[in-house]
Amino acid sequence: MAAGAEDKIPAPHIEYGQLSPTLIVLGAAVLGVLVEAFLPRRGRYYAQLMLTVIGLAAAFAAVIGLAAGGYGTDKAHIAAMGAIAVDGPALFLQGTILLVSLVAVFTFAERRLDPAAHGNRVDSFAAQAASVPGSESEQAAVKAGFTTTEVFPIVLFAVAGMLVFPAANDLLTLFIALEVFSLPLYVLCALARRQRLLSQESAVKYFLLGAFSSAFLLFGVALLYGYAGTVTYSGIADVVDGTVKTVDPALAGTMGNDALLLIGGAMVLVGLLFKVGAVPFHMWTPDVYQGAPTPVTGFMAAATKVAGFGALLRLLYVVLPGLRWDWRPVMWGVAIVTMLIGAIVAVTQTDVKRLLAYSSIAHAGFILAGVIAVTPDGVSSVLFYLAAYSFVTLGAFAVVTLVRDAGGEATALAKWAGLGRRSPLVAAVFAVFLLAFAGIPLTSGFAGKFAVFKAAAEGGAGALVVVGVLSSAIAAFFYIRVIVLMFFSEPTPEGPTVAVPSALTSTAIAVGVVVTIGLGVAPQYFLDLAGQAGTFIR
Repeated sequence: MAAGAEDKIPAPHIEYGQLSPTLIVLGAAVLGVLVEAFLPRRGRYYAQLMLTVIGLAAAFAAVIGLAAGGYGTDKAHIAAMGAIAVDGPALFLQGTILLVSLVAVFTFAERRLDPAAHGNRVDSFAAQAASVPGSESEQAAVKAGFTTTEVFPIVLFAVAGMLVFPAANDLLTLFIALEVFSLPLYVLCALARRQRLLSQESAVKYFLLGAFSSAFLLFGVALLYGYAGTVTYSGIADVVDGTVKTVDPALAGTMGNDALLLIGGAMVLVGLLFKVGAVPFHMWTPDVYQGAPTPVTGFMAAATKVAGFGALLRLLYVVLPGLRWDWRPVMWGVAIVTMLIGAIVAVTQTDVKRLLAYSSIAHAGFILAGVIAVTPDGVSSVLFYLAAYSFVTLGAFAVVTLVRDAGGEATALAKWAGLGRRSPLVAAVFAVFLLAFAGIPLTSGFAGKFAVFKAAAEGGAGALVVVGVLSSAIAAFFYIRVIVLMFFSEPTPEGPTVAVPSALTSTAIAVGVVVTIGLGVAPQYFLDLAGQAGTFIR
């Protein structure tokens, strides 16, 4: 009996080298938790910052090593017993997420912007997250100079989940990755030092709506399992194509039932569209972006989009290519309303963070145009757009952290009037990011939009491109309006000041500007790179 049992339970075969980017980040996160537990409070900030930066840089080096070793092209395969795909799109998206996270961590660590509290430099995060806002324990924590250095390992756990999400090759791995990166984000949204109650409200909204979307995704996974008898992407695709040979007798009654496939596929799509902020699953975006600490908003807006669209691409191109005629019309509708609502509602916003939130919804629509193309160019254009967009977003939110008044960040648009006269450099940098969002030539935004619209037109979605161009024109209006407000309005006497950041935030903004202009002036190398990385492994 024992020998028979040994025959039936094979030892797991895990390719640790090919999973090294995720494992390095998880290892650094676990070390970060130990640092919190055992290191004296005064030494934690520098230890956590060093550990996080080294962990993310090492993971990025591992991604480069795998790509150089051919795992993005001819050696691409399914690792970890069918759970994780190691292929071009996965490595490209993982590299983007790691670089974006590395730059975002600099904004998390910034301690020069707020005035010192009781002689201690402070960052954007609550002194003691567990204490009730305004309570005696919170005041005592502020007086003692406490800082929430736990944000660094929490970010690393979120990044680890994001690395697995676009590489997941079965639906259970997809769901676990979704939860691993969502739960840390819910926590990070609640940790603002200023406006604690608004921050906690945004976290609760994100958590409740996120839980709904996770439930949709999980129910969709159950239905797809009932349809195909497996949760692996290739297994489901084989049943969709009709190429499956053996049928499990226990599932013979439901296997191949198209109702299960269509409803299950739609529910999984709802879960993913929620994460990327597509209409009509976008309602959380402006509230959460406004309430969360601005460094967290920048990180979330950039990295979650990359992970979410990566997973969406893999689902549509690997699992459901046989259902193209069913999902394309639905995605057409979603893309059109996402572009239009994102652009039109942004015109009415009076808060910079809410404006950027609706801008991110419109950009989700533009990226969906590339997804709908269903061609190799569609994949590569989406990869390029995600890389370009994430750095512009990160830079824009980093600039928002600098404009401050007595209550902290001055996010009301009216307060930005005349900013170009008070601080020409900061206003000019923000204008560069806004022009990139608008898709003006010689910025990365133009190169990205041109790539996705070209792919969509060649994929037979010409009408979608027309809607996209109209939406871009509407969006350009409110970006230009902010630039006019900054440079051609009189500054108010009690207007905000521009804080002088440390080298950390300055580096984050500088990287954003360099990438934005670099990808705009000379995009071809990176378009070619995305083209080489555009083939999914089945």
